[in-house]
Amino acid sequence: MNYMPKLDRRSFLAGSATVGLSLGFHVPFMSSTSAQGAPEINAWVVIKPDETVVIRIARSEMGQGTLTGLAQMVAEELECDWSKVTTEYPTPGESVARKNPWGDFGTGGSRGIRTSQDYVRKGGAAARMMLIQAAANEWKVPASECTAANGVITHKASNRSTTYGKVAAAAALIEPPKEVPLKDPKDWKVIGKSVKRLDTVDKTVGKMMYGADVRLPGMLNAAIKACPVFGGKVKSFDATKVESMKGVKKVVPVGDNAVAVVADTWWHAKTALDALPIVWDAGENAKVSSESIAKWLKEGLDADQAFVGNKNGDAKAGLSGAAKKVVAEYSYPYQNHACMEPLNATALYTPDKCEVWCGTQHGQAAFAAALEASGLPASKVEVYKYMLGGGFGRRGRSDYVTQAVLIAKQMPGTPIKLLWSREEDMQQGTYHPITQCRLTAGLDDKGNLNTLHVRISGQSILTALRPEALVNGMDPATFQGLNASGEAAIGYSVPNLLIEHAMRNPHVPPGFWRGVNVNHNAIYLESFMDELAKETGVDPLEFRRRLMANHPKHLSVLNAVAERIGWGKPAPAGQFRGLAQFMGYGSYVAGAAEVSVDNNKVKVHRIVAATDPGYAVNPAQIERQICGSFVYGLSALFYGECTVKDGAIEQTNFDTYDSMRIAQMPKVECIVMPTGGFWGGVGEPTICVAPPAVLNAIFAATGKRYRSVPLKNHGLSLA
Repeated sequence: MNYMPKLDRRSFLAGSATVGLSLGFHVPFMSSTSAQGAPEINAWVVIKPDETVVIRIARSEMGQGTLTGLAQMVAEELECDWSKVTTEYPTPGESVARKNPWGDFGTGGSRGIRTSQDYVRKGGAAARMMLIQAAANEWKVPASECTAANGVITHKASNRSTTYGKVAAAAALIEPPKEVPLKDPKDWKVIGKSVKRLDTVDKTVGKMMYGADVRLPGMLNAAIKACPVFGGKVKSFDATKVESMKGVKKVVPVGDNAVAVVADTWWHAKTALDALPIVWDAGENAKVSSESIAKWLKEGLDADQAFVGNKNGDAKAGLSGAAKKVVAEYSYPYQNHACMEPLNATALYTPDKCEVWCGTQHGQAAFAAALEASGLPASKVEVYKYMLGGGFGRRGRSDYVTQAVLIAKQMPGTPIKLLWSREEDMQQGTYHPITQCRLTAGLDDKGNLNTLHVRISGQSILTALRPEALVNGMDPATFQGLNASGEAAIGYSVPNLLIEHAMRNPHVPPGFWRGVNVNHNAIYLESFMDELAKETGVDPLEFRRRLMANHPKHLSVLNAVAERIGWGKPAPAGQFRGLAQFMGYGSYVAGAAEVSVDNNKVKVHRIVAATDPGYAVNPAQIERQICGSFVYGLSALFYGECTVKDGAIEQTNFDTYDSMRIAQMPKVECIVMPTGGFWGGVGEPTICVAPPAVLNAIFAATGKRYRSVPLKNHGLSLA
């Protein structure tokens, strides 16, 4: 999920923002060589004479394994030698010049693999067909008589063989096939295997380059400070007070809301910036606080107007005729992405060229930002992607790219590296949206759930970042995991159901935060399901099962974690269990936790997770994603909260925005159970089941129901 600036005056954006290949599958005919001088078979595959296979990856790698997974998919159809595979990023400028052969560069919403799997596999298959055709032409035999495996082409009838590297140059001259069949999944040899990641070695030995590592000849460094109140502006600043400080080269305005200092080193720039007298015009937003936001959202729970995201039956009549009503109100705070690598970009501007080096989750959006800020035509702009030291949605926005170019424009010909301080990174984020939720259930005289009304009050991410994606003013993303059907469907059948959103948009900007709306929606729904089970005296697992008969895939993952954790059997002494299920990003997920609570110290001993993503490209990587997502989810549950005072975010560093420690990490058991037939995500879905599973286990242990997070506000901490 990403943000791209509007650039209506430049028609190329209509193409560069297209997801996939807009006119069906087509790999452009390229009779050329790559930058390294090796033959380019097509946009996805370059094969060097030494048999090295370079697979081009348009999506971004930020630790989630997309780079390796996409390479596996191309390699599967290419039938190359996996041990000889390496990767490289194409640039968004090159993609524009070549009419977008790589499709969507965006990496978010767990879409990196699932929304590009078809055309990247076809890229590998087309390259294989061209290589085989080149060998067949040389041997003067029908291509249909030749086969390829492990980078070797064989003509069995004449007992001849050759390698990809030997025919690559000839293959690069062949017209690509118009029809490109793909393998049946039962014949996969690389997809579905837990191959080692391609980026691990470079990370381990310190060779991996991130945006913050960029060094260019003559480069200067910039530190920036924007108005701490969103929507505020710079009223004035006195550059004369710092211009003579050590290393300082220039003090420049950046847009209407920020000031930057450029110096020989970043520390000199930051030191001068801290000493720079700046007068802010914070405006009316300076009156906003966490308390005023909470009050406004609370009013939304009773508002007359709300968008309806899911409805069946008659919830109003169902509640009025219910034998018993159960009501609960929950809330979820702002949370920061808190990437380990603060935002940064290096820009070099001249009147004839603008180049940017950065980590980004959306190369096309970064390109568009550089284009708009530079004022140059697309042919004179380029963005070079680097590995990301964390993204989680934050690097889908390109505000830092815009800033770097605006600074560089004021010092033409000099490369400028802009690096945000940790404080700037914390206070200038786009935060996990803040919401409140009221859930009202109607039970019949037998304790069956007859009616469920869910009213969410809070922010709309799409209104802030992608208003064109709104549907008649409604934000569909708000209802993630609560939809009637699709990739985020609710897993329960309730005769009378009404799920609504009263939109309330405070001035603090929301953003796509790993897992996004499923994170709080899962807490709301799955905690409430446990409340209803308690109210009716039914086991929480059995209560859910009664509502899931028409949702076999949801039920399957739930049953899997229940069985693995030993639900229904005694837990270890002093430990208590909780579970949760949900759906997000096309995958069915469930979690079951074992916890103990001693003097407000919560020890999460064990979490079992199950996921059905349809197809599992790299099962080992999925397990790592699950474990990593639980670090994120549990940190958010216990510690993650950004508060607002005088219109600004109060948390400025990790001393006030904490995370769980290695010693607090529970044992995680992963059940990867792909059923095939669809492509789901793996990086984000499982985050959402860990918090409600733990909350439900805490209730089992203490009898206390916590309806707001983080739990530190209730005196609880991880043991």
